[in-house]
Amino acid sequence: MAHKRLYSWLTLLLTLFSALAVAKNQVDGVRIWPSPSNTRVVFDMQDAPQFTYFTLKNPHRLVIDLSDTGKSLDFAKIQNDSKLIKRLRYSNAKDKNAIRVVFDLTEAVDTQIFALPPTAPYGNRLVIDIGGKSESVAATVKRSDQSENRDIVIAIDAGHGGEDPGSIGYAGSYEKNVTLSVAKMLADRINRTPGMKAAMIRTGDYYIHPNKRADMARQRKADLFLSIHADAYTTPQPSGASVWVLSMRRANSELGRWLENSEKHSELLGGAAEVIQDTANERYLTQALLDMSMDHSISTSYEVSREVLREMKQITKLHKSVPQAASLAVLTSPDIPSILVETGFISNPREEKNLNWAKFREDLADAMYNAVQRYFKRMPPDGTLWAQNKRDNRTHKVSAGESLSLLAQRYNVPVSRLKAANNLNSDMVRIGQVLTIPN
Repeated sequence: MAHKRLYSWLTLLLTLFSALAVAKNQVDGVRIWPSPSNTRVVFDMQDAPQFTYFTLKNPHRLVIDLSDTGKSLDFAKIQNDSKLIKRLRYSNAKDKNAIRVVFDLTEAVDTQIFALPPTAPYGNRLVIDIGGKSESVAATVKRSDQSENRDIVIAIDAGHGGEDPGSIGYAGSYEKNVTLSVAKMLADRINRTPGMKAAMIRTGDYYIHPNKRADMARQRKADLFLSIHADAYTTPQPSGASVWVLSMRRANSELGRWLENSEKHSELLGGAAEVIQDTANERYLTQALLDMSMDHSISTSYEVSREVLREMKQITKLHKSVPQAASLAVLTSPDIPSILVETGFISNPREEKNLNWAKFREDLADAMYNAVQRYFKRMPPDGTLWAQNKRDNRTHKVSAGESLSLLAQRYNVPVSRLKAANNLNSDMVRIGQVLTIPN
């Protein structure tokens, strides 16, 4: 009797081991990245996945068959904040050595599925992009080019996101988290300023292709596109902040060439579908550079970059004291002045610690805000409230012996209004300084 019982257990174990041996692949993890317009689901696989898929109606479902793959995860424990996916579950597979995964959906969707090879920090992946057919584009800032007294719109782009973590520090910090935090702080400062409006390109932890970021800024009628990043290099020694503008040629430094290659790496991490589809990038950039509006865009970008560097050097070391140039996808918009701010090297342990410090991120947001505000106070776009205010106000060049209180008395304006109109934090003025005199 004991021998029969032992024989039964051995038979069961052999059956289980046999089934596991045949299932060569397995799903190690599932990550769901919802965004306002779509959802990306990533299956982390042990080996390259072999898959087929189809959709069903009434109710809407997406069905994926993974061959030579064993069940290894409880999908009910996967965090799911997507508005498009009700739940993820197993169903009856085509054969015993495969698994069938079913996405129960809330509506009809557009679907794109593709496999990705290992790219640090990830291994083999199966990527499922699900876009809602009825979902409208994310809310935009309403503005007419003919409207008077409109807000100055600043498009704020938090670099990377979702499947693309960006650069990773020695302590494990993700660039995508640092950039989103600084972007939200900057947007808050801009939105509290009368006559200015922030348009966040990314509001959460999801990926947007660099080319689409510029398109979103255009949809929002942005007067400036400001992309926030944290630098990295192969060694921990480089440090300091920098500001980048579009180069009409190749990058003008070794670091610039590294940055261009890093951006291509990020596209593979988070935007492989777009990279596979978009074979016209070079043609688009060439045509964009021929656009006459590029001259204004580049000159404005350069001036804003100088203002940002002027502010940044007061709170951190600069890697380069003048604006740098590189061919970067987020800076290819011909009609919108665009800059990319590298807040520091996350690959440098000391600067990684700073970037994880909330007070330092607030200082970064203050620096960018002060720079952008100062530039647009001086050069407000036509049709904006600030342009109207500039036309309504007078100016005065400070001469020797003049003080703020003396000028307030001469022009019959309160000192507090003089200080507010010129962003002054004290009563001190310098010879040659041009002050705005409000009516």
